[in-house]
Amino acid sequence: MVSKTNVGIIICDRYRRCAGGKCLRAMKKKEGAFSIYRDAEVELVGFTTCDGCPGGNIEYAGEEMVKNGAEVIHLATGMVVGYPPCPHINTFKAFLEKRYGIKVVVGTHPIPKKYLDMHTCLGTWENAAWEQIIAPTMTDEATRASYD
Repeated sequence: MVSKTNVGIIICDRYRRCAGGKCLRAMKKKEGAFSIYRDAEVELVGFTTCDGCPGGNIEYAGEEMVKNGAEVIHLATGMVVGYPPCPHINTFKAFLEKRYGIKVVVGTHPIPKKYLDMHTCLGTWENAAWEQIIAPTMTDEATRASYD
């Protein structure tokens, strides 16, 4: 029997008009940070924005997602690849984990090649802390290019 994991996704408010296409595609194909569910069915139980800096919707969104059965909350890849990356991402992760006792994964879809190229050029992620943050969304070059 295949297990099922209920997930919620919180995106950066800069992308509030995002239709979620890359996140949903990655969830369906189990790519990027969704690769941890290779042997599970994944059901989306919530999708919203942080409500802008400094994340006014994080508390409410987390509570609603947990009430709707979320077992894991993903902070969308857009929080990592935006210019600049979200300065609150570690705070959001720590808060949600502590407040709701839920697993929080940084990332959804694979980092698109164009964003990896730019952040590499800018040196954005050149430290151990960022290497750990982007690890779940790093994939092979062909997959990254398919998310451009």
